[in-house]
Amino acid sequence: MSILKSLFGDTSTKIIKGIKPKVEEINSLEEKVSLLKNEEFPLETQKLKEKIRSGEKLEDFESLAFALVREASKRTLGQRHFDVQLLGGAVLHRGNIAEMKTGEGKTLVATLPAYINALGGKGVHVVTVNDYLARRDAIWMGQIYNFLGLSVGIIGHEASYLYDPEHKQIQELEKSKDAKNTDLDKVRDIEGGFKVVHEFLRPCTRRQSYAADITYGTNNEFGFDYLRDNLEYEEGNLRQREFNYAIVDEVDSILIDEARTPLIISAPSGEAGDLYRVFTKVAERMNENEDYEVDEKLKAITLTEKGIDKAEGFLKVGNIYTEKGMKLVHHLENAVRAKALFKKDTDYVVKNNEVVIVDAFTGRMQPGRRWSGGLHQAIESKEGVKVEQESRTFASITFQNYFRMYKKLSGMTGTALTSSEELYTVYGLNTVSIPTNRPIQRIDHNDFIFQTEIGKFKALAKKVKELNEKGQPVLIGTVSIEKNELISEYLKRSGIKHEVLNAKNHEREGEIIAQAGRKKAVTIATNMAGRGVDIKLGGNPSTPLEYEEVKSSGGLFVLGTERHEARRIDNQLRGRSARQGDPGETQFFVSLEDSLMRVFAKDMIKNLMGRLGIAEDQPIENRLITRSLETAQGKIEGFNFDSRKHVLEYDDVLNFQRGKIYGRRRKILSGDHETMNGFLAELSKIEDGAGDKVISKKKELGEEKFYLGLRRMLIQAIDISWVDHLEAMDYLRSSVNLRAYGQRDPLIEYKKEGLRLFKDMEEALQRQVYEAISKLNQDANSSVQIEKPKIVLPSGAGLTKVGRNDPCSCGSGKKFKHCHGK
Repeated sequence: MSILKSLFGDTSTKIIKGIKPKVEEINSLEEKVSLLKNEEFPLETQKLKEKIRSGEKLEDFESLAFALVREASKRTLGQRHFDVQLLGGAVLHRGNIAEMKTGEGKTLVATLPAYINALGGKGVHVVTVNDYLARRDAIWMGQIYNFLGLSVGIIGHEASYLYDPEHKQIQELEKSKDAKNTDLDKVRDIEGGFKVVHEFLRPCTRRQSYAADITYGTNNEFGFDYLRDNLEYEEGNLRQREFNYAIVDEVDSILIDEARTPLIISAPSGEAGDLYRVFTKVAERMNENEDYEVDEKLKAITLTEKGIDKAEGFLKVGNIYTEKGMKLVHHLENAVRAKALFKKDTDYVVKNNEVVIVDAFTGRMQPGRRWSGGLHQAIESKEGVKVEQESRTFASITFQNYFRMYKKLSGMTGTALTSSEELYTVYGLNTVSIPTNRPIQRIDHNDFIFQTEIGKFKALAKKVKELNEKGQPVLIGTVSIEKNELISEYLKRSGIKHEVLNAKNHEREGEIIAQAGRKKAVTIATNMAGRGVDIKLGGNPSTPLEYEEVKSSGGLFVLGTERHEARRIDNQLRGRSARQGDPGETQFFVSLEDSLMRVFAKDMIKNLMGRLGIAEDQPIENRLITRSLETAQGKIEGFNFDSRKHVLEYDDVLNFQRGKIYGRRRKILSGDHETMNGFLAELSKIEDGAGDKVISKKKELGEEKFYLGLRRMLIQAIDISWVDHLEAMDYLRSSVNLRAYGQRDPLIEYKKEGLRLFKDMEEALQRQVYEAISKLNQDANSSVQIEKPKIVLPSGAGLTKVGRNDPCSCGSGKKFKHCHGK
C-alpha cells in the first residue's frame, strides 16, 4: 500500500484537497441563504429541478444545494452542519466512502448528497442495517427534506410508510385517556435532544414508498424487493424504479460482512423426511479428533475413516459414498457441521420453537433467513424443534451484484480503512477518511492477556468494580449472547448493577444505549452495541452537571472481552468512547482460550506465562503480543476477502445470465411487442413453419389478444426454465470442485459448463413456447399453463406460507390450492 501511495499519491488526501474549495464556497453562501423565508425553500428546490431538466449538471449548483440543506437543518432540527460534515457530504456525492468517527453525525451528513441527487426525480435509496434505524432516520431527517419540498418513504419489514407531518396519529394518542406509554413510545423517538412529537408516518404501498424522492430501508428489503419484482406477473405490481443512487450506512457491515450470504427467495419443494433426525443421532455418537476433525480457520469439518465406518455401521450400509448417491454423505456432513461448528446463543437462538440466525457481526437476530443446502434443517433437528420443509430456489442474488446495479454508490462508516482494498476491488469505491470536528481524546490501552477464560472474567469483574466505584461508566463488548449472559453472572456475584443488551432484548436497544453514559452505568452488549445511537456522557438527556461529573471521571470506559476476526469490529467498539472530543478509555481483555488466540500464537504465549509463573487472573501486557494479534486479524480478513471474492467470481457467471433473463422478462412484462417479436423470430431456428404458425394464430385471435396471451405465457415459460436452470447451476457448482483433482480450474469449468447449460435452457424455452402457441385460445387472460411451479412470493425476508384458500400470488385470481398449490 505504501509503494502505491508513493507512486500515485494518497487518493484520500487528493479527494479532500479537491473538495475544500467547495466547503469555502458553501460557507460563503450561508448568509445569502439565511435571508430566505421558510416558504421559499420548496421554490428553490423547484428551481434546481428545472436546471436539471434544462441540461445543467448537479456539480453546477452543488454549493447552493448544500447551503440550502444546512439552513433547512438549522431551522428544523436546530443543527448546523460542521465544515467536516460538508466535506463528508461532498465525498459521498462523488461516489466514495466517507469514514467518519462515531459521534461525528453521519446521519446528518447523508442529507446533503441525498437532497442533491434526489433533484433529478429518479430516486435516492438510503440503506441502513435495521428497520429501527430506517424508521428513526426517516422521521428525524424527514423534517429537513419536507422543509425543502421533497417526499420521503420508508421500506420496512412489516409495512411501508411515507413521511407526513400532517398525520395526526400521535396527537390522537396523546389526547386519548386510554393511551399507554408503550403506545406513545412507538411513535416517539429521542435522539440528540430532539423529540418527535407531531411528525409521523402514513402507511402506504411499497410502490408509493419507492416513488418518493428519498427512500429509507434495509439492505435486505431493497434486495428482496428486487427479486420479488422479477417474479411478478403484472407490471402494476412492480415496486422499484431504476437504480439511481444509494447511500449505504455502516457500509463495511453491509457490503462486506453481510455479503457472505446471498439473498434467496425459495418455496417448499416437498415434505421434510426423517433423514435429518437419523443423522442427528449419528452425529451425536461422533467425537471430535476421532471421527471427524474441525478446521477453525476454514470453518469446515473432515470425516475420518473411523467416523465414516461408524456412520456406515449405524446406517447399515456397505459404502455411504456409493449407495443412494451422495445424498447420505450430504446429510451426514451437515449433521456433523451442525454439531461442531454452529453454537446455540452464538450463531443462532431458539425462539418460539424456531431456529433463528444471529448475525455474527451485529449480534442481531435475522428472522426469516435460513441457511441453505439442508444445514438449517440439520440444526433444527439438533435442537429438537420442527424440521421445516426443504425448499427450491426461485430467485437469488448476492449483495455485491445487487449494489453494483446502482449508477452511483456511496457509503458511510466509522471503520472502513482496514477493508478499503476490498471495497475498491469489488465496488470501485475509494475510502476517504474525514477529519474529526474536534481532536480525539481517547486513550487505547494495550490488551491484557490471561491464561484462562475464567481468569479473564474474574479480572474483568474486578476492573469493572474499580471503575464503578469512581463513577466511570463502562461498556462491555462481547462476541456472543452466551458470553454476554456469562459475564452478567460474574457481575451479579460482585454486586454490580448493570444492563444487558443482546438479540434477546433488542427492542430496548435505543433506551439502553442512550443511558450507557450515565455515572456508574455498566452495560454489557454484543457487537450490536451502539449501532446508530451515540453514547453521551451523563446519559440522554443529561444536565451540564451530570456531563461534567462523568467527564471528570475519565469518560466512557470500553472493555472488549475478546478480539474479533475483523479489526474494524474491534474499532467499532472502541469508537463508542470519546465522541466529539470527550475523554474516554478502551482496553481488551483476552485469554488463551479465546477462539482467535486458540488459532494463533497460543503456545508461544502460554510457555511465556508458564515460565513467569503468572496466575490465571493475572494478565500480561505486551505490545508485541497485541501487534501479533492484529497481524493474525489481518490474515483472517485477507482469507475472508479471498473467500468472498471466490463466491463472487462464481456469482458473476450467474449474474450475467440473470441480467439477460430479468431484462427480457421486464421488457415482456411492460408489453413490449418488439421484444416478443424478437423472441418469436428465433423460433424458426427451432422448427420449420414456426413463423406461419405465429401469423395464423395472430389472425385467429386478433393482434391484441394474441400478444396479451403470449406475454403471460412467455413469462411463465421464462420463470419455469429459470428455476430449473438455477437448480442445475447449483448442482454444477457443487460438482466442479472435484475437477480440480484432474488439474482443471473449477471456475473455468463452471463458466464453460454454465454457458452450455444456459444455451440449453434458452433452446428448451423456445421449444416450450413453440409448442404452447398452438394452445393459445380466445380466453387470452387465462393463457396456457405450461407447468405450475410451486412458487410463493414472500412479503418479508424469507419464506411466506400461503393458505390453501388464499388467492394465488401469481395473479391468476384462482385460489392457491387450484393454481400453484397443486
